[in-house]
Amino acid sequence: MRSVLPTRLLPARLVPARFPRAKAAVASLAAALLLLGAPSVHAAAPGPPDMADGFGLTRVGAPAGTATNFVVTVKTPEVQGEHRIRILLPADYAANPAERYPVLYFLHGASDDPANPNLAYPALTAAKSMITVIPDGGRRGWYANWLDQSTAAGAQNWENFHINQVIPFIDANLRTLADKKARAIAGLSMGGFGSLHYAQAHPELFSQVGALSPAADLSVRHAVMRAAVVATLTNVGAPLCGTSNPACSLDFGPAVSSDAAFGSPYPVFNADWRWNEVDPSAHMDRLAGMGISLYTGNGNGRPADPEFWVQSATEHAKDSLDRLGYPYHYVDYGNGAGWGQCNGGHSYSCWAQDLTDFVPRLEAAFAAAA
Repeated sequence: MRSVLPTRLLPARLVPARFPRAKAAVASLAAALLLLGAPSVHAAAPGPPDMADGFGLTRVGAPAGTATNFVVTVKTPEVQGEHRIRILLPADYAANPAERYPVLYFLHGASDDPANPNLAYPALTAAKSMITVIPDGGRRGWYANWLDQSTAAGAQNWENFHINQVIPFIDANLRTLADKKARAIAGLSMGGFGSLHYAQAHPELFSQVGALSPAADLSVRHAVMRAAVVATLTNVGAPLCGTSNPACSLDFGPAVSSDAAFGSPYPVFNADWRWNEVDPSAHMDRLAGMGISLYTGNGNGRPADPEFWVQSATEHAKDSLDRLGYPYHYVDYGNGAGWGQCNGGHSYSCWAQDLTDFVPRLEAAFAAAA
């Protein structure tokens, strides 16, 4: 095959001197080709910021995602296995290197994982003035240091992981406002329990707490909610998954004892006090001075929908706040009519609308505190 040289590489002597106009035209064409014909060099899209090991956390691989929505994978002796932390940064984070931001820690529900991109709810990614951190809480970690650390699930010190490791890790690696007035905790379902529990156990860390469809009552009076916790621990739903879907939402991992997290759930064995100690509805007094937001639907009156039971549990927490005289923001959207695309159930569409209401109010509270 004959090789053809690009015109811009032809030596000038190949253009006869007696054709000056042609020579000038070739020179102009060559210059243009040098400018336009060279492959363009595009600057690489900025990636996630660097994150350094520390506070007992060791990174596994590089962060995955974009500059403003990425996942960091870490290991810790506190909890068996590898754990993902999704981080959402404001769009202007890189462009404003002198700016520091408040942080929302958002806790997911049972059977979920921060690797799930759907946890980056639209209202969270649209936040303009805060960082959102979604740490792994396990498929049924219940945001607690388990009483029994010798089960088939291995080490399960979720509270230590989140409070003693994730929070300082984030403060060390990102430009946060590292104080109570600029830190909030919120979550949905199991994570709604976690947000109330962490705010009650560590009121020095958080100024705002939000609970979306929370497991807010673990007392004997709400035995169905306690039974739901036990169901995740003993993994009773796994046989319904079959073999076709390894990510089945009813498979919570290796079955462990019903006593593993909080001791025996049965009052007859005199362990009820452990469950009562972590029952959010019994300790709303510990939220004094915080901004409190509670959201629930009614499951359309269907007991088969978890939201049916969530409604009464959330009402118990609200009743405690009423007795205490604490201010709060409470939304019961019932069957979901008029609440975005919500159907009143224990569902993504309802939580998306909850966050559409919650996030702007949270950003306004942060701004007022600043």
